[in-house]
Amino acid sequence: MTASQEAIARIHSGGRYLGVDPGLRCTGYAVVHRTVRGPVLLEGGVIETDSKAALHLRLRELADGLREVIRELKPDVAAMEKVFANPRNLKSSLLLAQARGALLLSIAESSLPLVQYEPTRIKRMLTGSGRAPKEQMQMAICRELQLQQLPEPHDVADASAIALCLFHSLRFAA
Repeated sequence: MTASQEAIARIHSGGRYLGVDPGLRCTGYAVVHRTVRGPVLLEGGVIETDSKAALHLRLRELADGLREVIRELKPDVAAMEKVFANPRNLKSSLLLAQARGALLLSIAESSLPLVQYEPTRIKRMLTGSGRAPKEQMQMAICRELQLQQLPEPHDVADASAIALCLFHSLRFAA
């Protein structure tokens, strides 16, 4: 059995799906677990950085934080939202790209398979519309994970949506 076949077998037998919502100040993460009753939010949280620290130290905080999440929660596969440069705020886009790089490195070092989704795909997967408003996404997250209230802060809710998208995408993987 190849490594990818083993990963798919683990996923189908009760896999854990890591969703990551990247940000330099605050990165959200959520791990969704497959059960016979459907997806369950195992844990969600944020990795925060010190906004007064030098950029390279903040990037290390992100990378170390995600490594710890991966080590403790042992996901089988990870997903992250693709980001696009915002021409109105290139500095912000550049900082986000650097944060993503640190997070991607942590995922690669952990040898986790990675899937990246466009924001419209995540919305379409959970609501049926790639242009779904935030409120509709929030309702979908609560319904899918059988939660009474939306995970907070919003970074965790966004990471939960990414993990759910991954859960549904891989549900029928061969």
